[in-house]
Amino acid sequence: MSPGMPGLDHVFAALSDPTRRAIVARLARGPSRVTDMAGRFPMSLNAVSKHLKVLERAGLLRRRRDGREHHLELRAAPLREIARWTSRYERFWNEKLDALEAFLKKEDD
Repeated sequence: MSPGMPGLDHVFAALSDPTRRAIVARLARGPSRVTDMAGRFPMSLNAVSKHLKVLERAGLLRRRRDGREHHLELRAAPLREIARWTSRYERFWNEKLDALEAFLKKEDD
């Protein structure tokens, strides 16, 4: 990851919670106000704010203040880093799946 950007451990930890994944999925469709985001979940504004802070610390969202309103925006860079990290293992899994397919075809013969 780039200097000053939280490590993958923080990003994976932030995404380990289903509420935070839902927040990221919503922000992937566009910016949102904190109050609008909080209205989407069956929990208090304070509880949603705690989830937002975890996502902020992981570098997954940016908060902008406009007077009393807080606007949220997804930051995709940490997600790209996760994609790069997981893509290293794609060849490994493809080889395992190809071997399984060959084994199953051999069993059918």
